[in-house]
Amino acid sequence: MAETLFEELKRYVDFGPEDEQALRALHSLAERHYTEIAHVFYDRILQHEGARKALAGESQVGHLKVTLRGWMEQLLRGPWDEDYYLLRCRIGRMHVRIALPQHYMFGAMNILRQELNALVDQEFISVPARHTSVRLAVGKILDLELAIMLHTYREDLLSQQARVERLSTFGQLVGSIGHELRNPLGVIESSLFLLRGRVPSGDERAEKHLGRISEQLGIANAIITDLLDMIRDKPLAVEPVQMREVLDAAAQQLHLALDTKALAALPEVRGDRSQLRQVFVNLLQNAQQSGGPDGGIRLDVESSAGFVRIGVSDEGPGVDPSVRARLFEPLVTTRQKGIGLGLALVKRIVERHGGTVAYEPGGKGARFVVRLPWIER
Repeated sequence: MAETLFEELKRYVDFGPEDEQALRALHSLAERHYTEIAHVFYDRILQHEGARKALAGESQVGHLKVTLRGWMEQLLRGPWDEDYYLLRCRIGRMHVRIALPQHYMFGAMNILRQELNALVDQEFISVPARHTSVRLAVGKILDLELAIMLHTYREDLLSQQARVERLSTFGQLVGSIGHELRNPLGVIESSLFLLRGRVPSGDERAEKHLGRISEQLGIANAIITDLLDMIRDKPLAVEPVQMREVLDAAAQQLHLALDTKALAALPEVRGDRSQLRQVFVNLLQNAQQSGGPDGGIRLDVESSAGFVRIGVSDEGPGVDPSVRARLFEPLVTTRQKGIGLGLALVKRIVERHGGTVAYEPGGKGARFVVRLPWIER
């Protein structure tokens, strides 16, 4: 069986059972110090403006300290298996997502190295052999952590750059084709108006076909509008927005009955009311189409660490794993009749508001979670 990347990295730094034993011994002594180390870590990190900006300021620090405590527990307790590796990979990907420069990773790892080594000196200095083995194990596991983060950071950064290049090409093509198509569609619309005036009253068959032409014109114009919205940097009409009002307007547009009472307790966000409504029109419409006429749509909400989170779930078949990695790219769709613009537009709007949108599988159906920064009072 081929060696995995994580196994190769462990072999490269000579991380083995003795190191695992040494780290577990340190964990039993270090556990009570994790909170203190987390305070030192973020006090140092937040002194740097670039890191503070990438981490959305100090509003998230309480949440991040809890996360760091869990990270340290797994760091020293293990198990150091493939699940451990995959979890650590997600951290590297998060750094790309929030645009955290790589040099902050080295600085952050050095802070943890200093704090853990100081703890090793304090606890094991009287036992030289044990002191040496634990210090070596700490160095190896932190080197492994840094290697994993840098590997996934590089992979995701290259993937992101390729996506940007594809979107640039896509934007140039769309801008040209979209504007060119408006002209013939305008001619068809004018001709349709004239034809309606010449159709004899009571000719139901002719009226039916004119209606179908009008309907398809509307669909074509809507597709062009979505395509052009994908490449426009339309200024945001920013104002305080109550998310319950946005969801109610989106549901009303789609003739959906939704229970939005839980949204009333959410803090306001600062954003463009119209564009945020479009985000949830697209998500609710997807849920409506995926779940079918009898499928329910559920909303779940949460506010913490400076963000509001709104989840939209349906009772459909979910999203095939092979599509998930490119789900928010233009022209990627799981529907036979879809063209793959709705989720790409959702991602663009949400990111322009300083938020994120993600597909979070779990249970039956699909679940999309929109995360937006709230207004601090």
